Amino acid sequence: MIITISGLPGAGTTTITRMLSTKLGIPFISAGDVFRQMAAERGMDILEFSRLAEEDHEIDKEIDKRQAEIAKSKENLIVEGRLSAYFVEADLKILIIAPFNVRAYRISKRESKPLKKVENEIKRREESEAKRYKEIHGIDIEDLQVYDIILNSAHFKPEEITNIIIKIIEVIK
Repeated sequence: MIITISGLPGAGTTTITRMLSTKLGIPFISAGDVFRQMAAERGMDILEFSRLAEEDHEIDKEIDKRQAEIAKSKENLIVEGRLSAYFVEADLKILIIAPFNVRAYRISKRESKPLKKVENEIKRREESEAKRYKEIHGIDIEDLQVYDIILNSAHFKPEEITNIIIKIIEVIK
């Protein structure tokens, strides 16, 4: 089974993806990890690299291409990333959401940064990504029709969301 998991920064997609991977015994790949790795390779932080990616559309295309190619070669895989649902042929496409203040708090805590700084970074990052996705792929990130399931992580613990997804998988198999 091929599953995509998408969500905004701080929604919990990486945590949920890792838990689901462990519980199902299915490997996963993450667009965020690829993006961060590419930023580190260039000696840049995420915001600097996001700005570069606004100018160099090959960065986003490379991330999307790598994920789609890997997914095509696997029978079972969880693909985590903002645009994974658009580029990966999947049996189940999931979007994890959470309110802005919840996401900002989580990132602030995780990265030990002041909340106001995180809020500003998130706004800039999300604006940058939305602009790039529209320019590069013609994707309106606000259009949620591509997803099969949308779960709000503010209302459930990661373990509970993981269990909900497992129940959904059992139903659709």
